[in-house]
Amino acid sequence: MIEIAGAAAVVTGGGNGIGKALATRLAEGGARVVVNDLDAEAACAVAAEIGGYAVPGDAASAAGARELVARSRDQLGEIDLFCANAGIAEQGGPDAAEAVWRRSWEVNVMAHVRAATELLPSWLARGHGRFVVTASAAGLLTMLGSAPYSVTKHAAVAFAEWLSVTYAHRGITVQCLCPQGVRTRMLPEEGTAGHAVLGDSAIEPEQVADTFWEALGDDRFLILPHPEVAGYYATRATATEDWLGAMRRMQQRIETLPTSGRQTDQ
Repeated sequence: MIEIAGAAAVVTGGGNGIGKALATRLAEGGARVVVNDLDAEAACAVAAEIGGYAVPGDAASAAGARELVARSRDQLGEIDLFCANAGIAEQGGPDAAEAVWRRSWEVNVMAHVRAATELLPSWLARGHGRFVVTASAAGLLTMLGSAPYSVTKHAAVAFAEWLSVTYAHRGITVQCLCPQGVRTRMLPEEGTAGHAVLGDSAIEPEQVADTFWEALGDDRFLILPHPEVAGYYATRATATEDWLGAMRRMQQRIETLPTSGRQTDQ
């Protein structure tokens, strides 16, 4: 369990949506918060609103991750909690452009790897630190219509799990936030598949932040703002053919609907 009052926290992708809600909830709990986002104006606006610090930039690149951690330490001292929330999702399957796959891999996976690389030495030396990955229910299940998103979010869950297994006994707490549909700017751009799968169950970012807040108190690995995801995940593991059959039928239904748009960022 982490003591939030006075804790130093960093939230990537904090300029809007889930990231903004996480940053706001942490600040309300007394944390000192750095808000990171590629959109400098959005990062600054959220930081001003919550009384935090804006550190805009690209959290996915190696140089950007180094700069973010270094500048955050300049503002806050040692970081207690890092919320690796930034993410992108683009439509397509194996035929998606190489650039789409590269962007998805860099933002949805390597951003977490690079942040952990910067944070772990000092966390291990002092014996504590908390790393929270926003990985999506797609990382436990799949996301119809977007192979790059599904594949990289599975990888994000796997990396978080590996960190937890490897470092928990040395004081590092790792948690994985896996919401389904959330009413952010991402949802309207998800296209037909996204709306068919997620639209009816979509919740507000603040509801995600409330579940996140509760999970900080019990250190659970999987943070599920949509509790039904636990059942889907169990069915996927124990009745795989049934689960695949249901997903295949949903895919066939989606293919009869009009197509639309592309999703951008989280």
